[in-house]
Amino acid sequence: MGHAGAAAAAVRYLRSAPAPGLVEALPRPELRCVREDERAPVDQAEFRRVLGNFATGVTVVTAPPADGSASPAGFACQSFSSLSLDPPLICFMVGRTSTTWPRIARAGVFCVNVLGAGQGELCRAFAVSGADKFAGVAYDAAPVSGSPRLAGAAAWIDCTIHAVHTGGDHLIVVGRVNALGAAEREDPLLFHRGRFGRLDGDSS
Repeated sequence: MGHAGAAAAAVRYLRSAPAPGLVEALPRPELRCVREDERAPVDQAEFRRVLGNFATGVTVVTAPPADGSASPAGFACQSFSSLSLDPPLICFMVGRTSTTWPRIARAGVFCVNVLGAGQGELCRAFAVSGADKFAGVAYDAAPVSGSPRLAGAAAWIDCTIHAVHTGGDHLIVVGRVNALGAAEREDPLLFHRGRFGRLDGDSS
């Protein structure tokens, strides 16, 4: 089974075994490939260049070990947003070829760690595929899910997976917020035009 197939299998797993206490989500569309006649004539490099002008925060999405795994799961993620106040929902996007997403899906829970301004190297470590991303990383357990809550993060949001939708070559993951918190005075790490930055305009 390829990576995309594994992600689709993880989505089917979530549909068949919802976590207790979840609010029933709207029916989810079936995953399918984008047809050639649906693809807009936009150059991918130009798409990246133009969209790179939108500055974003940077997060690391983590989940506890699942299905007998000895280690937690985690990956760096820019595509994160608040979604709903009532009920409290957030969302993030993950590539359908991600090898980390199926592990998070099987856990059924996750924690979004909003990285602080000095955590650029930590972000790079979690952006690498196949490495032991948690080696030497300080964290404790988020209060509800038990997902890794990274030390030094500007904020954290502890969630249960609420819904998963298809979005082209990505999946749109909706999380129901169970607990959250923020540091007193911690500026966030920003990403703009392929570089990390800070609120004061410094970049690295």
